[in-house]
Amino acid sequence: MTKQEYDAMLIERHGQEIFDRLKNAHIGIAGLGGLGSNIAMMLARSGVGHLTLADFDSVEPSNLNRQHYMVSHLGMPKTEAIKDLILQANPFIRLDTHRVRITETNAPDIFGGCDLVCEAFDRPEAKAELINSLLENCPGLTLISGSGMAGYGNSNAIRTEKAMKHLYICGDQVSEIGPNNSLMAPRVQICAAHQANLVLELLLENIEK
Repeated sequence: MTKQEYDAMLIERHGQEIFDRLKNAHIGIAGLGGLGSNIAMMLARSGVGHLTLADFDSVEPSNLNRQHYMVSHLGMPKTEAIKDLILQANPFIRLDTHRVRITETNAPDIFGGCDLVCEAFDRPEAKAELINSLLENCPGLTLISGSGMAGYGNSNAIRTEKAMKHLYICGDQVSEIGPNNSLMAPRVQICAAHQANLVLELLLENIEK
């Protein structure tokens, strides 16, 4: 398939105005685990033209129950594994990958040029560090965070809320990992879909349906 053919397929599906908005968008994803790997695939399939992806980790067997990786990716850096998967679905997307641990110091340099950033970390302290750093150092940049998706059942408890002017939170905001309450693919992917869907909603504001 050529780029022209791929673009024509998306234009036929979305219409020209939506296609153009998505193609010209630049979205950052911090963390490529259960949330981030699935967000990245959804946005790539939707036609977002530029993704900046960051994670320091490699694919492990324990990731396979909920993250968008295959057995063939075991041992690979997550940045390379997700790149491999994305390019199979959308070979014409622009990908910037950073195999690095995101800190309050490097986050603005990595994500400052993005239109929107999805926070997809596991650890609460890492989430807070990223959010505080970007809100403080990148005025106007909107973040979409994930919080509370452990366990199974009660799909409708996962929701999207606006926490402040440039911060949204997706999840039920209470579910934590514990005995008989591990991370499972369905709820993790529901939360990832909320984040990816909000990205599209914000990018496509004011387009008549």
